[in-house]
Amino acid sequence: MSLPAYDISVDELRVALSFCNSEIVLKPIQIDVPSKKPDSAPSAPTKTSSTAVAPAAKKAAVDDNDDDFDVFGDDDDADDEPKESRADMLARLKSEAEARAASKEKKQRTLVSVEIKPWDVEQDLMALWRKITTEVTQDGLRWGENCQLMDVAYGIKKICTTFVMGANNSADEVEEKILGMEDEVQSFEVISMSVL
Repeated sequence: MSLPAYDISVDELRVALSFCNSEIVLKPIQIDVPSKKPDSAPSAPTKTSSTAVAPAAKKAAVDDNDDDFDVFGDDDDADDEPKESRADMLARLKSEAEARAASKEKKQRTLVSVEIKPWDVEQDLMALWRKITTEVTQDGLRWGENCQLMDVAYGIKKICTTFVMGANNSADEVEEKILGMEDEVQSFEVISMSVL
């Protein structure tokens, strides 16, 4: 199926439309409607016309003020205020960024899962866990409320526990303190770390 042939081409249509004027001027229509008052005494025409002219003049003055209305709410008076210098602005932005970073560091916490293996089968692992949680302390470090005892091999069990540390704490320091208990701890292993 082919397209039908047209008498006028697109280019000819563009040229023809370029001569058209699409601007339409609309003028407001003013209609004076006399008000009729039923059975009232006619008032003096000079008073009526003067009172009618006064509101019209006030309305025209209000219309002139409407032309100055700023649609976007820009305040021209605000431009009169002195702007801060570039150095002051950079100092302000830097202090705001440092404050945001400090508040973010306070909120940042990391959950660390660890395994602690003892030397001997007969060792009391619950007593070892209590000793670790009471002796290994730092500001912002919180140990889990309990631990799990998991089988390793040949009757030896390991302690599986967690602790939460802040941004200023280090898992390496915790590991050094636990491995410092050489008589009771054979090995210490970090299983997972996740940011909360």
